[in-house]
Amino acid sequence: MMGRVLQNRCLALALLAFSLSARAEDWTRFRGPNGSGISNDKGFPTEFNKEKNLLWRTPVRAGKSSPVLTPLYVFLTGFEKDRLFTQCFDRKTGKLIWERSEVRTFKKDGNLLNNPAAITPVTDGENVYAFFKDLGLISYDRNGQLRWKVPLGPFVNTMGLGSSPILAEDSVVLVADQLRDSYIAAFDRRNGELQWKTPRQELEGWATPLLYDSACSAPMILTAGEGRYGAHRQADGLRLFTQAGLSPATVASPVIHRDTLFEFGYGVDLDNPFASYLAQLDKNHDGRITPDEYLNAADDPAHLTADVMAAAGNFMGNRDGIVTREKFDAWFRHAMGPSRLLAVKLTCEPSTAREDVVRPTELWRYDKDFSGVIPTLLAYDGVLYVVKNGGILTALDGATGRVLKTGRVTGALGGYSASPVAGDGRIYLVNEEGKVAVLKPGPDWDVLAVNDLAEGAFATPALSQGRIYLRTDEALYCFGENRRGQAGSRPPLNPATARPIILPENPRISAF
Repeated sequence: MMGRVLQNRCLALALLAFSLSARAEDWTRFRGPNGSGISNDKGFPTEFNKEKNLLWRTPVRAGKSSPVLTPLYVFLTGFEKDRLFTQCFDRKTGKLIWERSEVRTFKKDGNLLNNPAAITPVTDGENVYAFFKDLGLISYDRNGQLRWKVPLGPFVNTMGLGSSPILAEDSVVLVADQLRDSYIAAFDRRNGELQWKTPRQELEGWATPLLYDSACSAPMILTAGEGRYGAHRQADGLRLFTQAGLSPATVASPVIHRDTLFEFGYGVDLDNPFASYLAQLDKNHDGRITPDEYLNAADDPAHLTADVMAAAGNFMGNRDGIVTREKFDAWFRHAMGPSRLLAVKLTCEPSTAREDVVRPTELWRYDKDFSGVIPTLLAYDGVLYVVKNGGILTALDGATGRVLKTGRVTGALGGYSASPVAGDGRIYLVNEEGKVAVLKPGPDWDVLAVNDLAEGAFATPALSQGRIYLRTDEALYCFGENRRGQAGSRPPLNPATARPIILPENPRISAF
């Protein structure tokens, strides 16, 4: 009898240890714990490829969303023709457990990098919540059963929405910054019912929000949008503060380190170029630029000219697609602004009300060209890392904004869409060609290894318990050194019997 009691206690302790380990892991949203891109776990491999340190590889549908994790599963989204997919994979083996699809409601064209399944889902450790800009919000349980669906849209955004949903207590929070009727809204994660919806003055933006708790204020949601930081009270969406100084185009997402917010963006900082566009594109000299003229523009391999013209023609004035001087001027006023990285300190200050309040104060700014930079910056051990196309990496002092080092990531040049992540004293950078650079962090950062997957890669990796979950255009990978005691390796042993413990799929155990 005593032996059985001891055995049960050992089992309970093992289950508790697993549960606590699972709860400590928190890569449930875009860029993991509160969008930081940092894992506190250990043992991530430095060298890996399709032969070395590969634990599993499984095909995935087309899409650019990043993987999110529960203790048992990996969730992704994808698309095929007019259908939008949510996929669930076994975290241990990579096996596809289930996939569900919905018909795409809207078919708005956006930036080529922002495809119909580019937005990262979020999970509470049991259920998954996916947002598709051409459909709305949808939630499935762990078995793939539809829990609820909230149709949303169509959205008026030149490049398509890009902000990922986040969880705040019992709410799914979504920021929809667009050229008209921008808002932030909270939906009950149990049934999808709208809890609150707050209009925003910010026009189109693509940044994913953060959560912030302060000793002198109610929990809040921090946002970065057109030209400003914002804060909304988590309970009801009330706007608490606004801090100007950001660039008009915020594609990357903000990060917070201790009580300092960091975000960068870009804008148009030149004279109005409409006359030049007119001379280049107006073939019939009627003073207007029509879609057939700008969509077939010469010397426009990246479609930048076409994107600018489509933005002015389709979203300004009567939105008939034709670009006139008036419509281009309206778009230009929206796009004008600096290109910079802005650091803002959040402090508690006395208020005339009963409670103190959080006040934002500009700490420093770094005026530099960030045009076309998509990856969110990384704040790791007091140093900020920003990667630009061409594999140009800049490290800055987080306290002062002083540049510590700028250089090329040797062996991993090219374009970058995935955001940098870090764990166990390593930084991981994934370029669009599927080359993964592993760096030693610090003021004098250095490249330790470059791992070539030879597949297109646009999604941000997830780091958990010594494992790297990485999505390419073709597959979802799991890399790690196969050591005992890590998730995905053999189950933990019952110390009383030396037999594997079979962990029950119980929400109280498997939820974070």
